[in-house]
Amino acid sequence: MNWISNYVRPKINSLFSRREVPDNLWTKCPECDTMLFHRELTDGLNVCQNCKHHLRISPRERFANLFDGGLFTEVDVPEPLADPLHFKDQKKYPDRMKAAIKNTHEKEAMLVATGDMGRAPVVLAGQDFSFMGGSMGMYVGNAIIAACKLAIKKKCPLVLFSAAGGARMQEGILSLMQMPRTTVALQMLKEAKLPFIVVLTHPTTGGVTASYAMLGDVHIAEPKALICFAGPRVIEQTIREKLPEGFQRAEYLLEHGMLDRVTHRKDMREELITITRMLMKQTPAIKGDLPAPEPTQQNVASKGGSK
Repeated sequence: MNWISNYVRPKINSLFSRREVPDNLWTKCPECDTMLFHRELTDGLNVCQNCKHHLRISPRERFANLFDGGLFTEVDVPEPLADPLHFKDQKKYPDRMKAAIKNTHEKEAMLVATGDMGRAPVVLAGQDFSFMGGSMGMYVGNAIIAACKLAIKKKCPLVLFSAAGGARMQEGILSLMQMPRTTVALQMLKEAKLPFIVVLTHPTTGGVTASYAMLGDVHIAEPKALICFAGPRVIEQTIREKLPEGFQRAEYLLEHGMLDRVTHRKDMREELITITRMLMKQTPAIKGDLPAPEPTQQNVASKGGSK
């Protein structure tokens, strides 16, 4: 009787009451191996609470934190040809695209949105490294051109968040053509005397670094972001020498004059608001939820009558 009540019955109850535990509740920090609870990680903008390592964050999550109230309007981007070169390696290019769309729930590697940031209009463009390494293809070129045109139309700043492994090999020369295309679009923005701010995130490499990622009026980077054309491993194998500690990281580039700021993700919104308002010759942002009070006719009259 004791054997049945003490062993058999609890065993049966445990089988029927067993719950499936989701496997995405915890994330291991790649820097310090700390196990991070997904809700706390999301609330902390995907920054490790232990070592402050900046984990990958999607453009949509980033924009929700940057725009006022998390509200923004997604900008339509012209769709390029789906598979212009009929490229095939281990998989067909369309199959790789379908897998990336399924994994990220985004249709391409760049998201463009507009809304208010600090009570002022702004256009944001963000690359998603989870989508085929954030590779620069025809769609990314179209997205930057669309962002520039909208910023000119709205007469507002353009802020771009870069994260890419370079050009998209499946589109060959067509992907490399996006370098001059985006350069021309950014020149139009410059001629309109509108600010272009680049936030370089981990990693920003290849043709992206060689084009629009280094054409900003202000360059900001997240801590320890890898920013380069060729990676450190490629350089070491080429010159057969050991590179300095932290070579091509954000702090190293800031020290050598290639960046203007290295900013923690939680401080990025306030930093961008300050810079955009300053470049647009606007008054400093008012802390709090309410904007600065507008002078009314009654206030003006009372000031005149008191003299």
